[in-house]
Amino acid sequence: MDSTTAAAGDEAILDLLDENVREWCIRTFGGRDALFTPPQRMAVPLIHDGQNVLVCSPTGSGKTLSAFLAIIDELVALSRTEGLDDSVYCLYVSPLKSLANDIQKNLAVPLREIRAVMEERGVSCGEIRHAIRHGDVSRADKAKMRRKPPHILNVTPETLGILLNSPRFCEKLKTVRWVVVDEIHSLAGSKRGVHLSVSLERLEALIGKPEGGFVRIGCSATIEPLDEIARFLVGAGRDVSIVDTRFAREFDLQLVCPVPDLIEASPEEVNLRLYDIVHRMVQEHKNTLIFTNTRNGAERVLHNLRVRYPGCYTEENSGCHHGSMGKEGRLAIEEKLKSGDLRVATSSTSLELGVDMPHIDLVLQIGSPKSVAALLQRIGRAGHRLGEVVKGRILVLDRDELVECAVMLREGRDGFVDRIHIPENCLDVLAQHVFGMALEGRCSLDAVRAVVRRSHCYRDLAEEDLMSVVRYLAGDYAGLEERHIYAKIWHDPETGMIGKRGRNARMIYFLNSGTIPDEFSCDVLTRDQQWVGTLDEKYLERMNKGDVFVLGGQRYAFAYRRGGKLYVDPTTARPTIPSWFSEKLPLSFDLGLHVLSFKEMMIRRMQDSEPEALVAHLLAEYPIDENSARSICEIFAQQVQYLGEDAIPTTERIVVEEQADLTNRRRLYYVMANYGLRFNDGFSRIVAYLISQEVTTNVSVGISDTGFAVSLPLEKEADIPGIVARLHPGGCEAILETAIDNTQLLKRIFRINASRSYMILRNYRGRRRSARRQQVSADMLISFAQSLEDFAVMKETYREVIEDKFEVANIRAIVEGVRSGAIAVAPTQALSPSPMAFGIATLGISDAVYVKDKLSMLREFQRRVISSIAGDVPA
Repeated sequence: MDSTTAAAGDEAILDLLDENVREWCIRTFGGRDALFTPPQRMAVPLIHDGQNVLVCSPTGSGKTLSAFLAIIDELVALSRTEGLDDSVYCLYVSPLKSLANDIQKNLAVPLREIRAVMEERGVSCGEIRHAIRHGDVSRADKAKMRRKPPHILNVTPETLGILLNSPRFCEKLKTVRWVVVDEIHSLAGSKRGVHLSVSLERLEALIGKPEGGFVRIGCSATIEPLDEIARFLVGAGRDVSIVDTRFAREFDLQLVCPVPDLIEASPEEVNLRLYDIVHRMVQEHKNTLIFTNTRNGAERVLHNLRVRYPGCYTEENSGCHHGSMGKEGRLAIEEKLKSGDLRVATSSTSLELGVDMPHIDLVLQIGSPKSVAALLQRIGRAGHRLGEVVKGRILVLDRDELVECAVMLREGRDGFVDRIHIPENCLDVLAQHVFGMALEGRCSLDAVRAVVRRSHCYRDLAEEDLMSVVRYLAGDYAGLEERHIYAKIWHDPETGMIGKRGRNARMIYFLNSGTIPDEFSCDVLTRDQQWVGTLDEKYLERMNKGDVFVLGGQRYAFAYRRGGKLYVDPTTARPTIPSWFSEKLPLSFDLGLHVLSFKEMMIRRMQDSEPEALVAHLLAEYPIDENSARSICEIFAQQVQYLGEDAIPTTERIVVEEQADLTNRRRLYYVMANYGLRFNDGFSRIVAYLISQEVTTNVSVGISDTGFAVSLPLEKEADIPGIVARLHPGGCEAILETAIDNTQLLKRIFRINASRSYMILRNYRGRRRSARRQQVSADMLISFAQSLEDFAVMKETYREVIEDKFEVANIRAIVEGVRSGAIAVAPTQALSPSPMAFGIATLGISDAVYVKDKLSMLREFQRRVISSIAGDVPA
């Protein structure tokens, strides 16, 4: 693997190109300082030489053309000499349909203009056809493609998987010379990417050239680690060059806190200042894109702007965009954004916006995006053209997010990017591809094994895992047919051959393949059948019997679930699960480590600096405003004065803060482990399980990015430092496997994996089974699946939860740090939560209806801390 740093000059690249393409480049880009952008100067020569390339570059830097320029050039040359067959030469794989539509336009323009140049010069050239093929394409258009295939075919990963098993079309793929995988950062960390990685290996096998079937080109925004993403792109044993121009653009970033004190300010004051700031910034720029972290938030921000400033924001010059909107509404907003007709648009975490938005000159992010990569990908939509400044502002409304956003902005500005987690050895995706290869006809398991293990995601696939998938698909487990789960393939152990089984095998594969899960909302009812409302099923992942949540302004305790119905009891108890839980973005583990390093720095600086000097240092070193700097300093000063320096978590210290809640008769432990939501979700389950074994009592847990809260009956006590000290890294998976048994999380993931593995069919004989009905089937099947030895679907369910959702490798690393003495677990006690535990202590009071409850709670905590510091009450 080569990390490419050398860039060719404009003349060197022009010399590589067909004279007509060269002329088009001069006419199109001749008015700027350089014809080609940094990623183009580095990537085009490599692609021209037939090398695999990963291009990592910010939005608006020309990386898509860097992938296509050499391809278009070669197709033009072929059309002039040998001529182009009625077959596919280039596959463009994109994760989003809207992105596919963008690229179609971006391809159409250069191809049309190059053809015009050739006609003007009297050069004959056949047409270079290009087309989109995904789920929204009509049957008529698909039939036209079979008769006269495009030379450049634009597909989603799911469509490619289907085409590989389409007898009348896959022959047209044998001529593929290039595959461009765009937005690879949004694929690599999910099972969509795992599925694509095997599809590319199957395409290689279909082409059947010993020297390699096609050139692979990956395009990505800011991502890390580049070397692993490159290996993900090309598979095992192939060379790849990396073009890294992630930081070729100038950034103007700043953190903005709307008020001097987020606790003392009233909600009305915070909102007034927030919208004043947003309005002023929007009016100072031509086109502004505002990101929130929830769809409801995006709707709310737009509504407030229109209500507060009716003369400035109308339906014509402002809009909202998110995944819950209808297709027509999303497309209308996309077109207005790309044409510059919108003064402001709000959006959630949706990626459906596509890429081509050249008029945006400011991006506002309300609340933390939780990772540097997400920050740069969103902010990167501003100043879309190379040479323009990328201007972005984060507006923070939560005191806990001040520190993480300050660190995030500095690290992003200085070149740090969080690592992405790539799933490996996913047995549900493997089941899809083994079934798909069996559909092609008799094939040997040796051939299947060879193809699959060339995928980076399966390079270490264990033989027993492969055979567990084969045994499941072949129906070798007793009891499957009784539950209407029929064999999809046959397997001959003596010859090692497999093939399709059953007349409906191909139909089942086509109608049930893919990795994007169906989702549903649960009806919430009291046990006397009174309907309360609905909850997103993701909300149930943390929910255990007795957990309390807020819905419609009332509090309810979870009793049990039956299929798509959640049964609850009204209660006045304090909520244990925040309302935002199902939508909350997780803080990345890597950024969490940087936040802890920041806290170490603050401890050292506080020892040597006066308060004003520390504020000045933060303003000089971090892209933050004065409100943010002073608030951060105040938090640290109060924490030290209240409980001392040892009560601040760092990279070398986890803090366990104990408090007796006499009012509610509970003993509370606030575990300050600033490693992010995924880590704290998994780690808190380990701790809670071990406490329940030692203390023999029910344990309630609430989690956040900064740590987690453990709640016990007041008469019980837990030695959390001792429990963590006794943990062994090698035992974490086994404890988690036991801890998640019979949880709503396990049941949900089992349903999704059973669906991906054809154990539960989403579509059959023209009927579509809803996600609710799928969950009912999954609930009836999970006990049976757990009783089977080495059963692929159950193995994958545990693997996905533990390795992907909890990222257990990070848990093992921290546990090893504790065992080695590199990380201390420091206990401390307080009558009231310390400032750095405020966020954890108010986890259940985050619903909008209860915002005043939360604020009054925070103010009471603050009052107690200040009184204790003043000597009025003991800590």
